[in-house]
Amino acid sequence: MTSNRISRRTFTGAALWGAAAPAAPMVLPAHRASASPAPPPHLPPLDPIALKAAIDDLEHPPSTAAQLRVSGVAGRWRGTSGVADIRTQRPVRAHDMVRIGSITKVFVATVVLQLVAEGRVDLAAPVRRLLPGLLPGRFSAVTVAHLLNHTSGMPDHVGIPEPETAEEVLRHRFDHWTPQEWVATATHGALKFTPGTRQEYRGINYVLAALIVDKVTGRPYGEAVTARILRPLGLERTVVPGDDPHIHGRHVHGYLRMADGNLRDITAYDQSSSRGEGDMISTTVDVERMLATLFSGALLPPELLQLMFTLPPDEVRMLDGSPARYSTGLQQATVNGVALWGKTGETYGYKNAAFSTRDLRRGFVLAYHPTTSRNGGESQLVARVADLLTRSPNAEGAALRT
Repeated sequence: MTSNRISRRTFTGAALWGAAAPAAPMVLPAHRASASPAPPPHLPPLDPIALKAAIDDLEHPPSTAAQLRVSGVAGRWRGTSGVADIRTQRPVRAHDMVRIGSITKVFVATVVLQLVAEGRVDLAAPVRRLLPGLLPGRFSAVTVAHLLNHTSGMPDHVGIPEPETAEEVLRHRFDHWTPQEWVATATHGALKFTPGTRQEYRGINYVLAALIVDKVTGRPYGEAVTARILRPLGLERTVVPGDDPHIHGRHVHGYLRMADGNLRDITAYDQSSSRGEGDMISTTVDVERMLATLFSGALLPPELLQLMFTLPPDEVRMLDGSPARYSTGLQQATVNGVALWGKTGETYGYKNAAFSTRDLRRGFVLAYHPTTSRNGGESQLVARVADLLTRSPNAEGAALRT
C-alpha cells in the first residue's frame, strides 16, 4: 500500500528557529527545566507596513495566499493576502479553514496530559502495556512521555514510498491506511536509540499517542479533542476529519505546481497516515484562541502545563548533535533573543506556524499556501514574520535555517 507521506520540517532560527487536580500522585519524568525567569526581552513596536509587505510577498516562497494574526499585550495586528480559490479569485478571509498539519500535536498532547491529571494515564507507563499487541517486545522501554517529547527512538518507516514529484503526490493522495497498518511500517528493526537519550521529531509518536487516547477514553481521539477542547473553547471551525478527505465549509484551497507549470488543487486528500499527528483542520482565529487559552493555564494544572515548557536534559541532543528543541507537545525557537513556544505544521499546499512568548506578551499565527514541496524554501515567510516581531529597531535580523 502506498502513502501520501508529507515532508515535515522543523522550524529553527539563530539559536534554533481546566482539568481537575490529579486523582493520584504522579511521578513525572526528569526534564531540563526551561530557562529561569528573567526580565522579559524587549519587544519591538509593531510595524503594520512591514508586516503587510511580508505577507504580500507571495513569491518567497511561491504561494497563493497568506493570513497573519499577531496577538498579545505588546500589540495586535491582522492581515490577509492572496486568494482562497484561484478559480473564483475569492480573497482569503480570517475565518477561512485550513489544514493545520502538525499543530494537531498540540491538541493531542493537551488531551493526553488532561488524562494524566485525571489519573487515567501514567506518563511513565510503557506504550506496549497501554496498546497490547501493537509494538514488539524489544520496544518495551518506550513510555508515554517518550512519545510526547519525541525521545522514543522509533525506527524509520519501511515500505512506504515517498512521492518525489507533485504528479506522484496527486497520484497517491487518496491512499488509505489504518492506524495499525501505519504503526506496523515503523516497527521493523531495533529502536534507533535508547528511549530518553536522544531526540528525533517523528510523527509516529503522536499516531501512537492518539491511539492511547482512543484506548483510554473508549472513543476516537477526535471525539475526545472535541469534548475537551473544541466545544469548551468555542472553536466551531476546528475539525478532526477522521476518514473524510474533504474540507467542508469556507476554506482556503491548497495547490501544487506540476512539471508543466500548471497549479493543481490538492485540497482534498486522505489524511489517514497523519492521524493524531497532522490531520486537523482549523482557522487562524481558532488556533490563536487555543494557544492563548493553553498558555494561560486554563486547560491543564500547573505541574503538567510546565512540561509543555520544559525541554529534555542538556545531554539529550537531536540526532545532528544540536540541542533538543521539542518539549511535551510544543517546540521552542529563539529568534533575536526572544524565546517563542508553539508549533509549526504543514501538509501539501498548507504551511502554518503558531508561536507565542510564554507570558503571552507577543504571539502570532501564520497560515499560508506554498505551491512547491520539499525544495527547502517553504519556511521563508515564517522567518520574515518571526524576525519582524522580535527584532529591535536598528538591529540586524536573525539568520534562520530550516
